[in-house]
Amino acid sequence: MDFVVCVKRTPDTTTRIKLGADGKDVDPQGIEWVINPYDEFAIEEALKLRDKAGSGTVTAVSVDPEANSTVMRKVLAMGVDQGVILQGGGNYDGFSTAYLLAEALRGMKFDLALFGKQAIDDDGTQVPSMVAALLGIPRVNVVTKLELGDGKAVARRQIEGGEEVVELKLPCVISCQRGLNEPRYPSLKGIMAAKKKPLDVKKVSAPAAPLAVEKMEPPPARPSGRIVADLRGKSKEEIRAACRELFRLLKEEAKVL
Repeated sequence: MDFVVCVKRTPDTTTRIKLGADGKDVDPQGIEWVINPYDEFAIEEALKLRDKAGSGTVTAVSVDPEANSTVMRKVLAMGVDQGVILQGGGNYDGFSTAYLLAEALRGMKFDLALFGKQAIDDDGTQVPSMVAALLGIPRVNVVTKLELGDGKAVARRQIEGGEEVVELKLPCVISCQRGLNEPRYPSLKGIMAAKKKPLDVKKVSAPAAPLAVEKMEPPPARPSGRIVADLRGKSKEEIRAACRELFRLLKEEAKVL
């Protein structure tokens, strides 16, 4: 069986993000780039399924306007057989990303395409569904258990208050949720082998973006806290009065109640 894993290069969650001079993107200086954490579940699942089948390949595909190969080499070090970087598109336009991925997958032979359920930088949660729609194949999102056999996939996914079991024909698209597996760390052998694995960079053109970032702003500074009352040594009535005042402030000023 052949598997495709669609991955994204995202800033490490510990990175202190700064805005670029144009106020429309982040400043790349000083950012440590990592595999989108949810994509690691997709990579691990593809590797497990390939190994269980005893044959086949796992190909990683990424859309990256800058064609940065650092993260893709980490993907290859985990055990993926080959990588493809699509140089084009935009960082925050989910449709353009989905279009480029779908066009690339259209020319590939695969039984299953796996994604992380979302990217941690834009939290769009759109691309897997868009790719499936553009390719005209079934998909299931937020999958926590997956089984393959007899030309079909059986996926379990989270729903409110329970779990849903879905059966669908191959090829299909699966987006992976935390709990599906435990991603492996690249071994030294894998890191060395990744340097020799095929990595193809293709320049691609996306359609006119329907989404444009006009402005980015950091979140407003959090206001300092307020002490309603020091209740040490206070009477029960004074404590009740302080509690009433706290609830009033939470409701009328903070508007969280």
